[in-house]
Amino acid sequence: MARSAVYELLALPLAFTRLRTRLRVPRLLLREPVGAHSLSLVHGVIHSALSGGVGLLGWFLAMLSVLVLVRGLAYPLVAADDYENSWGGPTLVGAWLVHAALGVLIAPVFVGMIALLGRLQLRLTRTVLGGDRSSWAIPAAVILAAAGGVFFAAWVHQI
Repeated sequence: MARSAVYELLALPLAFTRLRTRLRVPRLLLREPVGAHSLSLVHGVIHSALSGGVGLLGWFLAMLSVLVLVRGLAYPLVAADDYENSWGGPTLVGAWLVHAALGVLIAPVFVGMIALLGRLQLRLTRTVLGGDRSSWAIPAAVILAAAGGVFFAAWVHQI
C-alpha cells in the first residue's frame, strides 16, 4: 500500500519525464514490469495529461490528509475561541478531543485513497504505454481528474 501511495505522488513529476523513465519506475518501485507497446508522441501526451490530472488529485488528497491531521491534533492553536458551536464543544477539551479523533481517523482514509490512485496510475501506464489494454482505466482517470478539479474548486470557495 505504501509503495502504491508513493507511486501516485511520483506520478505528477513522472508525467513530464521521458517515456522510458515512466516505464522503468513501476518496475523499480512496485516490482511490476510494464512492457512497452507504443511509445509514440501521441501516447506520451495522452499519458502525461491523464497521469498528471490524477497525480494532482493525489497531491491534493495528501495535502488534505496533512491538513486534517495537523488541524485535529493542534486544534487549540488553530481554532478561534468559539467552542460553543464547535464539534465536541462547548469546552476546549471536548472540541480538541473530537477534532483530534477525526483527524486521526480521516488521515489514513486519505492515504488509502492515494494508494488506490497509485494502482490506477499503474493500470493507466499499462493501458496507454504498454500492451495491456484496459477498458476502464482511461475513463476512470478522466472522471477522477475532473471530479478532483471540481472538489478542489469547491474546497477553495469554502475557505
